[in-house]
Amino acid sequence: MRYLFLILFLVGCASDSQDGRTQAEKLFKEAEELVKAERYILATEKLNEIKTQHPYSFYATPAELLQADVLFKQENYIEAAAAYLLFRDFHPRHEKIPYVVSRIAESYYKQIPDTIDRDLDAALESIKYYEEILQKYPDSSYKKTAQKRIKSAKTMLREKDLYIADFYFKTKKYSAARYWYLDILSHHRDSKTRDHAKSRTILATYELKEWKACLDFVEKFYQNVEKEAPKAINSVKEKCKSKI
Repeated sequence: MRYLFLILFLVGCASDSQDGRTQAEKLFKEAEELVKAERYILATEKLNEIKTQHPYSFYATPAELLQADVLFKQENYIEAAAAYLLFRDFHPRHEKIPYVVSRIAESYYKQIPDTIDRDLDAALESIKYYEEILQKYPDSSYKKTAQKRIKSAKTMLREKDLYIADFYFKTKKYSAARYWYLDILSHHRDSKTRDHAKSRTILATYELKEWKACLDFVEKFYQNVEKEAPKAINSVKEKCKSKI
């Protein structure tokens, strides 16, 4: 009788293995169907069950990634970014790492506010991971999206920096304005923005009555100032000369 039980047990295990119907697989496939149906809470329950009851199964790793996808689909972008980052840290050689990095970048991009008067740290983070895609996975299907997103995020950052610099200039905080204009010249490549920053750097320095520095900036930037600025810059140049 004992041998009969053992035979039946082994046959049952073999059958279960052959059909691939392990409990972890059942839970994972159920979770996938629930995600497709947008029933994210129930899907999360299934995935958590895999994590707690079958942590060493084949489906434990796919469950981690699907859980991050669920957070992303729920628009919980802060939590999604953290989940994707954790997955990358624990599975750096996983075949889906290019996808994971793209989702990290997209999770940060989705956190960028609509207006430039708010915190844009998420824009900086998104750029970092989109650039990682371009550097490490240049042939991936995520390349075009990365290029587009980088351009958009950098535009917002440039507009914010310019807004702050112009605000200080208009309110006659010339030292702060010059600091921001010089920072713009260090970090932004857009020619129109740079020409504006060069003009304003000269004018802010003039308002600060730093005559020698003003002349130095004129000599350095005059060829690239805004189209409407040369007359004003020439006037400033002559006035600075007369003060030295």
